Amino acid sequence: MVRKDDTIFWAIVACLLWSTAYAGIKIGLQYDTPLHFAGSRFIISGLMILPFTVRPAIFVKMVREHWKVIFWVTLLQTLINYILFYLGMDLVPGALGAVIVGSQPLVTAVVAAMMHEDDKLTKQKIVTIVFGISGVILISAGRQAFKLGSAVELLGVFMILGANIATATSNVVVSLKSKGINPYVLSSTSLFIGGIIIYILSFLFESRPADPMPAQYWLTLIWLSFMSAYAFSLWFKLLQRPHVKVSELNLWKFIIPVVGAILSWLLVPGEKPELLTIAGMIIITASLILFYINGRKANLG
Repeated sequence: MVRKDDTIFWAIVACLLWSTAYAGIKIGLQYDTPLHFAGSRFIISGLMILPFTVRPAIFVKMVREHWKVIFWVTLLQTLINYILFYLGMDLVPGALGAVIVGSQPLVTAVVAAMMHEDDKLTKQKIVTIVFGISGVILISAGRQAFKLGSAVELLGVFMILGANIATATSNVVVSLKSKGINPYVLSSTSLFIGGIIIYILSFLFESRPADPMPAQYWLTLIWLSFMSAYAFSLWFKLLQRPHVKVSELNLWKFIIPVVGAILSWLLVPGEKPELLTIAGMIIITASLILFYINGRKANLG
């Protein structure tokens, strides 16, 4: 039981780190193009992890032995997920995009149930997901009105859903196929290789701004790079634990919109608490607490 509580604690830490990403991305994109910014971020992230992995000879051996897992995680998690996410969020209103992103635990639960025979949908998971998504909708509605009118916006919705599916599939692949590879080796290589590819694509499809980047941009880039390095390494390590179910671990990602809204109140001018947003936070918090309590009772029983 201590082991499971330890997993939950570190899952919450990873989600708290990820909750800072949206504000950071918003700041960075004021000065840089999406693909160039994302590519730079992941290259730095991959390099940051390198000193904490393993000796070079073991590193190379692990990459050679587990190249298929590295390939799929790089393709799904770093490339498809983030390219679709950045492009999709640029096409849809912020509130709608937040709800689609917030549906990731539901997408993950469905994908995990299809790919992993020991990770089926249960009544407890479904109830938590329903209340979690309801809370995300209220948080988003409290911050910005929902709008969906054009075909371009609909395309953006499908892009973000595609990003969610790619992330969910990557999580299941890590859980099922990554035993034997150091999680830091996996995160370092997938982030670095994916970052290089995205960086190259940025020169093919984007025009770089001519003005030099201010200090705020570089501070944001360094923070986002560190956050990705730490959070992904931690998340991959948790997914490799034998008792962990991918769908249950991803339920804690409902924390991200809650903390993201609080950070917006603190950091973004003009953002202030709204009744709907607070109600959404209460619903998400209550659903996660009940899920945790019921899980403890089931294990003790």
